[in-house]
Amino acid sequence: MKYGIEQIITLIGARRIGNTDTDIRWILTDSRSLCFPEETLFFALRSERNDGHNYIADLYRRGVRNFVVRHVPENAAGDYADANFLKVVSPLAALQRLAERHRDEFDIPVVGITGSNGKTMVKEWLSQLLSPQMVVTRSPKSYNSQIGVPLSVWLLGENTEVGLFEAGISEPGEMNALRDIIQPTIGVITSLGSAHQENFRSMDEKCGEKISLFHDAKVVIYDSDDAVVSRNIRRADFKGERIGWSTTDSNAPMYFKDISVEWQDADGSQSVRVCYIYKGVAGEYHLPFIDEASVKCSFACACAALYLGVEPEELDSRMGRLEPVAMRLEVKEGNGGCTLINDSYNSDVNSLDIALDFMNRRPDHNGRKRTLILSDIHQSGERPEALYKEVSELAVKRGVRKFIGIGKDIESCAACIGVAEKYFFTGTAQFVDSDVFRSLHDEVILIKGSRMFGFDRITELLELKVHETILEVNLNAVVANLNFYRSFMRPETKLVCMVKADAYGTGSVEVAKTLQDHRVDYLAVAVADEGVTLRKNGITSNIMIMNPEMTAFKTMFDYDLEPEVYSFRLMDALVKAAEREGITGYPVHIKLDTGMHRLGFDPEKDMEEVIYRLKRQNAIIPRSVFSHFVGADSDGFDEFSARQFTLFTEAAGRLQSAFDHKILRHMDNSAGIEHFPERQLDMCRLGLGLYGIDSRDNRVLNTVSTLKTTILQLRNVPKEETVGYSRKGILERDSVIAAIPIGYADGLNRRLGNGRCHCLVNGCRAPYVGNICMDVAMIDVTGIDCKEGDAVEIFGGNLPVTVLSDSLGTIPYEVLTSVSGRVKKVYYQD
Repeated sequence: MKYGIEQIITLIGARRIGNTDTDIRWILTDSRSLCFPEETLFFALRSERNDGHNYIADLYRRGVRNFVVRHVPENAAGDYADANFLKVVSPLAALQRLAERHRDEFDIPVVGITGSNGKTMVKEWLSQLLSPQMVVTRSPKSYNSQIGVPLSVWLLGENTEVGLFEAGISEPGEMNALRDIIQPTIGVITSLGSAHQENFRSMDEKCGEKISLFHDAKVVIYDSDDAVVSRNIRRADFKGERIGWSTTDSNAPMYFKDISVEWQDADGSQSVRVCYIYKGVAGEYHLPFIDEASVKCSFACACAALYLGVEPEELDSRMGRLEPVAMRLEVKEGNGGCTLINDSYNSDVNSLDIALDFMNRRPDHNGRKRTLILSDIHQSGERPEALYKEVSELAVKRGVRKFIGIGKDIESCAACIGVAEKYFFTGTAQFVDSDVFRSLHDEVILIKGSRMFGFDRITELLELKVHETILEVNLNAVVANLNFYRSFMRPETKLVCMVKADAYGTGSVEVAKTLQDHRVDYLAVAVADEGVTLRKNGITSNIMIMNPEMTAFKTMFDYDLEPEVYSFRLMDALVKAAEREGITGYPVHIKLDTGMHRLGFDPEKDMEEVIYRLKRQNAIIPRSVFSHFVGADSDGFDEFSARQFTLFTEAAGRLQSAFDHKILRHMDNSAGIEHFPERQLDMCRLGLGLYGIDSRDNRVLNTVSTLKTTILQLRNVPKEETVGYSRKGILERDSVIAAIPIGYADGLNRRLGNGRCHCLVNGCRAPYVGNICMDVAMIDVTGIDCKEGDAVEIFGGNLPVTVLSDSLGTIPYEVLTSVSGRVKKVYYQD
């Protein structure tokens, strides 16, 4: 949906400075998530650590012209001549007001979900249960705050049939604003816990605040066995229908009469069979998760799904297909026969019980000690003695036999912990330097702590290092290379950074996070699955799909991935798919073939038809038009490059003249940015140069990737003996041969063997001897001062990757992208 700027002004009660007429489709609070600047309204929010007003200049440079502000920038008429500044007392209140008025446009079921734990799981599972028969709009991730809720509600579109929105609070009075924005017709309250309890006088006060979300709802769904929740539902004098679920009261509207664990003979997995009576009608479903938290969340989901019209048979079928919601709990294999359960992100009593339950139900704990490593629990609202007595009771109940407490508060309450074997440390550093840490073995260890204690270090030290070959990735070098190419570009020119092929072997997620933080305008990957991986790891930047597959259209729509379009067949299929999903105005990127003769529309023959087909539908809109220079890396192709550029600009101009909105043009790649800075147009694409190789002359800029391994074994081998398969490595002298744990399965090309190339051992060249094996290579370290366990550099700062590519007669791309997924990546900033 779109709103005219005058309509926005009326809705939020703003005073306008500027007179540019425009429509608004997108709202923005984080400058890193900019997509369509021309139709974006930016709210300059202020927080304790940041102020959105500081990003106005950068956003204006990137094309944003509409801002909601508390104060107008100095010299706005001169520096921001064509901008609209909507001045309000509070940009946050204006954001919430706009979302509230947007919500007023929809007469549909809207589920408001609140509670201390389980909100996101209930929302995501409800979405999975309802999506087969309804168009669902839901909160992204855990957008449940004073900012996240309005951003979520703004996503409601003309085709939405049901909305699912979380609401979270941390202090009294916050829920009123969220209630007015969400306006739930159905309320769901999940379990209550101690999170933010320090801001409330009692659990009843907090519960009452949360339940106020449902004041005008038609129905509320809650755990009627929870005395606090039930009491506050009664006190609220709720006028709508009450669907309380119970495992003890057979007269409850939803009575769960039997919950039992079943084994699946086919694969040995477990599921939970849940038998229920909903409003007098019996039914059952099977849940593929057995932990207590998941079962409890399924109760609320079942009530809501049945109320919204899902048939019992369908409920059973869909419950059985539920996918897990990404949780913070990670299970890893540890050193010394240990299993690690890592929850080193937060620390509160309720989530502790969930994590302890998870540990208790693991099948691998039999015969092994259960150990809890716990930090201080802050902001609980309880006296330390009472808090840690409760912690002790939970630990004992869940079978913890060893307790390790870290922090001054928990150390001072050592007497409250009833576990027989217990140890206490002031900080993490003291613990990892202790004999207690070094003696951990054959244990299932739950690592539970708030971020400030740095428990990630404990996990890292305890984690089993399976493979001694690693790829070190210097993220500062990525930034340095980015800035090198930016130095050739005008400030207003946008930039696409290529992170396809797992960011040229360096790991797309971490590189993308770094690029997002440095405000690149677009990321580009080859296929949709690569884009999904980025989205699932928190990347919100615009993502371009360079080789879209027709089977992945739905995936692209679901994850906001923008495909290139290079043929009429692809265009027609994409339009039909978007229309089936009820999508309008989906951004795409039109590719022209100006001489590469790989993919793309013919700029001379196809443009009239391209424009005709784009204009006769509204499912997709061209966001950019682009082409590829064939030989920007070589001066010898300059004449051909000039012809390409002329073809492109003429065709791009015809496309732009057919549309009112701005269509970005881009043709310069890494070599083009450096060689043809005058041809940068609206946007450039940065590929190999980002990863430290100047494709103009193959020189190394800033080394991003270092592939390293270690010496497994040293062996003295006499002259004329052979090394490796097929006896190819014939020794011409008595030699010291080192075996290193890297082979062609790790990406070390087999053709580098038999002395064709070398690695570095303690700074000295060590040639490869014999054929490189799948998992191991042999190198000649005769005369090199080294020992087993010493580091070996395959390529990196001291041995450029271009040495390997030159030896192979190929390009650095091939070597970089050949590094196997089994090679662990380690990221650092020097």
